[in-house]
Amino acid sequence: MAMHVRGTVLPDGEVRDLWLVGDRVTFEPVADAETISDGGFVVPGLVDAHCHLGIQYGAKPIESLDQARELAHTDRDAGVLALRDAGSPYPYPELDDEPGIPRLVRAGRHVAPTRRYLRDIGIEVDAADVAATVTEQAKAGTGWVKLVGDWIDRSVGDLAPSWDPATMAAAVAAAHAAGARAAVHTFSEEGVAQMVRAGVDSVEHGTGLSLDLIDEMARRGTALVPTMINIRTFGGIADQARAKFPGYADHMIALRDGFPAVVAAAHEAGVPIYVGTDAGGSIRHGLAADEMLLLHEAGIPAADVLAAASWRAREWLGFPGLVEDGLADLVVYETDPRRDLRVVRAPSRIVLRGRVIR
Repeated sequence: MAMHVRGTVLPDGEVRDLWLVGDRVTFEPVADAETISDGGFVVPGLVDAHCHLGIQYGAKPIESLDQARELAHTDRDAGVLALRDAGSPYPYPELDDEPGIPRLVRAGRHVAPTRRYLRDIGIEVDAADVAATVTEQAKAGTGWVKLVGDWIDRSVGDLAPSWDPATMAAAVAAAHAAGARAAVHTFSEEGVAQMVRAGVDSVEHGTGLSLDLIDEMARRGTALVPTMINIRTFGGIADQARAKFPGYADHMIALRDGFPAVVAAAHEAGVPIYVGTDAGGSIRHGLAADEMLLLHEAGIPAADVLAAASWRAREWLGFPGLVEDGLADLVVYETDPRRDLRVVRAPSRIVLRGRVIR
């Protein structure tokens, strides 16, 4: 049966009627449609643009599809109706079109440097094998590959790039040749500089960004997914490392403390910014609202945070919003989230794939 929704529809901000027919949206009235929401503010389904359904809390691979389903349902029940999995050690293509699961785009496994990454999470390769591995992982994903651009190098006691600049550039070129976009994990100044110049499509975290690099990203249209909720954990990482690697510990604290200003500068420069939590590992699922509030706290206006979590992020990932023949994914809030973003913690109605979740 068709469903009817009436409310202030964002981003336009006009009071409108929507009809949901199967998994599609239409503005043409449908006779006998059931009204499921009348009033409030209607937002295209939220997006977590950096999460990991294949990694359970504690940074271990999941062991079953049911675990991936449970994590996806946690996000869905918070109003997150599309996910970009930024690297999974556990393949789960069976969930790509499963009813009740948020829309998915996936990278394959992380491509990481040898003996310098989280155990059992990535495929660890030397420089000579990076491009071929990227090509292979592009086939395992659905349009994305994930590169680990830097990590702690115990021989120097601090963050260091994973490979040399030529290898980084070849990795990005291999992803593009395979028809995939490349996302890069990077914390350090040197690592992010190499990857932006290599032409990566999205910078994940990006704590080491400088003003010059931010301007370069804006010129290129390179996206930033700040994962501010994850950067807040740097203090604990520093505490654990300080006895053996004091320089690394100090560096991580400095990166954490300077990051809100980095994010604000990126927004000011026009860098495309999207909401991502890095859920999986040290961050639990279902916290996109927390990430949105941290972006707002960093100085991004509420309306722009909503765009980064909803319609702009959906467009970036290829999921149409609440337009004619768009996808029937929406969240309803009782009050205007542009005026008080805290309301994103409490959706009054959630519809995914044309089905009422709440």
